[in-house]
Amino acid sequence: MKKLTKAEQDRIDNFCDAVFASGQVDCKTTVTRPDPFEPFIYPFQNLGQDRYVKFEADGRVPFYGYWQPSFRKQAPLLIHTPAYGSEMSMHPELTDSFNVLHVNPLGLCTLDGWDKSKMTFGGMSPVLPDTISTDGKGGYFDWLSCVAMAVKWAWGQDNVIPDRVGFFGTSQGGGAALLMGSIFSGRGTVCVAADQPFLTNFEKAAGRGAYGSLIGKHDKTQAEINDALFNYDTMYHLHRFNFPILLSAGGKDDTCPPDTIESLFVQLNNSKSYTLFKHLPHGYSREALNLAKAWFLIYG
Repeated sequence: MKKLTKAEQDRIDNFCDAVFASGQVDCKTTVTRPDPFEPFIYPFQNLGQDRYVKFEADGRVPFYGYWQPSFRKQAPLLIHTPAYGSEMSMHPELTDSFNVLHVNPLGLCTLDGWDKSKMTFGGMSPVLPDTISTDGKGGYFDWLSCVAMAVKWAWGQDNVIPDRVGFFGTSQGGGAALLMGSIFSGRGTVCVAADQPFLTNFEKAAGRGAYGSLIGKHDKTQAEINDALFNYDTMYHLHRFNFPILLSAGGKDDTCPPDTIESLFVQLNNSKSYTLFKHLPHGYSREALNLAKAWFLIYG
């Protein structure tokens, strides 16, 4: 992977500043008690304290989060970002020590389940094709802006230690966790746990797995596609990764190939860890989540 020029580093820095600024808009929030029997969400409860949070802002698509407050009176904040399926998820195993907010950007998943009208890419989110078609100005830019808005809200909650945050996720969520860590670098990021991270080394992936199946059909040249995705490749954020990063991969993962994740790991100069679970295919796993919990207990 080539070393970025100063101009390219500046481009990444300006992108991160723009996403952060986009997330600072005022928004209205509506808090709702969850129904534990909704079929699209894993049915665990944190003593009835969990809540859905609806985020609304002028000119933005409303979206939801799932708020899981800690048992502690004051605790750090962890942000979970979803995989490409846009599912909701709960993390009761973390709330003994952390406040956890799962963010589901762009209104792709609602209290009534998936918004099928938005899942227009073969029954999935069009966020990656939209990123390409808008030359990087939409798609993931809007997706990440939603997460930034949610962090601002969470920092304002009574039992949250403000101005510090950890990010975690699997697949798209893992790649997004790294990007959010970069966006909040110097603004509160304390650590990141990225499992099977997508959005990592498009060049090395060379169209394999999700890197081929999610691109979609475009009238763009390869050079135009590369330019549209430049800001969203975690490999180009190395100069901003000044916080501890945990990476994990599945040995049987054909969606986000392990070698792409390893290529990021070897170039990290911060505190870091990489684990290859040889037996694991692509997707959420107990192994990765328990590893992430240990990481957050050390660095969060």
